[in-house]
Amino acid sequence: MHGYSDEITEVPNRPISRDLLARDLTRHVARDGTPRNIPIGFTWNGSEIVMCTTKNAPKLPALRTNPTVALTIDTEEHPPKILLIRGRAEPDVVDGIPDEYLEAGGTYRMTPEQRADWEAEVRSLYDGMVRIVVTPTWAKLIDFEATLPSAVEELVRQREERRRA
Repeated sequence: MHGYSDEITEVPNRPISRDLLARDLTRHVARDGTPRNIPIGFTWNGSEIVMCTTKNAPKLPALRTNPTVALTIDTEEHPPKILLIRGRAEPDVVDGIPDEYLEAGGTYRMTPEQRADWEAEVRSLYDGMVRIVVTPTWAKLIDFEATLPSAVEELVRQREERRRA
């Protein structure tokens, strides 16, 4: 059995997790701290989730008050593949446009001309951004094949006990 800290490293390195971490969007909590599914672009650098936002984003005061975050990265097909990550958000104001922001839009389907127009618009709009770096402290992959939500795992265990009785 893996130790708790081993899972933080092992779960993101599973093939399905790596596929999910190559996606563009995750979801996080709202500025008032209540659960919401607010999409935000991200990149994975092998050990951290990096998101970028405007310097005046409403989420920043909430993150400064409570930097604990829960992120969900998922697919739309059935059965869904879901990567759940918890960690601490570290906001960092930077001048210019962080490379991670430009990379986060990298898998959207844009023609080279659309990408050049988008990047020019971004560079003309922002004089700086905030990098939000999240180091995972907990991770769980749910693929509905090898891994299930804990409540469903419990039901499966109970069914097996009933069958043995």
